[in-house]
Amino acid sequence: MKFPEPLVEGRLIHRYKRFLSDIDLNGETVVAHCANPGAMTGLNTPGSEVWLSANRNPKAKLDWRWELIRVGEHLVGINTAHPNSIVAEAIEAGQIEELNGYATLRREVKYGENSRIDILLEDDARPQCYVEIKNVHLKRDLPGHGDAAEFPDSVTKRGTKHLVEMSNMVREGARAVMVYLVQRGDCDHFRVAEDIDPAYASALKEARACGLEAICYECALSVQEITVAGKLPLRLDEVTV
Repeated sequence: MKFPEPLVEGRLIHRYKRFLSDIDLNGETVVAHCANPGAMTGLNTPGSEVWLSANRNPKAKLDWRWELIRVGEHLVGINTAHPNSIVAEAIEAGQIEELNGYATLRREVKYGENSRIDILLEDDARPQCYVEIKNVHLKRDLPGHGDAAEFPDSVTKRGTKHLVEMSNMVREGARAVMVYLVQRGDCDHFRVAEDIDPAYASALKEARACGLEAICYECALSVQEITVAGKLPLRLDEVTV
């Protein structure tokens, strides 16, 4: 996914009300939309280098969107509106081997109880494949867990609901795949943050027992684009102590 125009560098002043952030752009304070409902642990330190995109939607209330933050030597993508497009592009390019071989790809298709699946893959020769995508950017310094990417970073009742509904689709004969997309390049495996949301961790275990598949891919990030870079191993039995 290429950014349509060059990003603008600034410094984070602070994030507030979840979806708002004050940014210093060369001495001028601007308000940028923060498209991220999570806790953003470790990603909202005042003074951090950040990059914004200009919002060209004439109906938008804010002129800027917060896209990236530098953490150490690495860029981290914080905009949760992008993962669906990033994964869709990667599927169409054949970069996600587990999801190759389908004739059509549709996005935001209604299913279950008032839900929409991120991507529905279809082919006459195989069952439908329901693909749910979760943005991952949490990384904590936890003893014994190394450079783990973790999800979720806050309680997600919506995420738990998706697992239940995807399990129901598997019971009806479809295929269901959970894709965890890590928008940072400094992790070497993925785990579930069971201490943050034990209900989600439990629902994932039950869903996998029903036949739901879980995979994880990391991104390569620059101020020009965000693309899928490669697969990360899952360690779903790790427990936080």
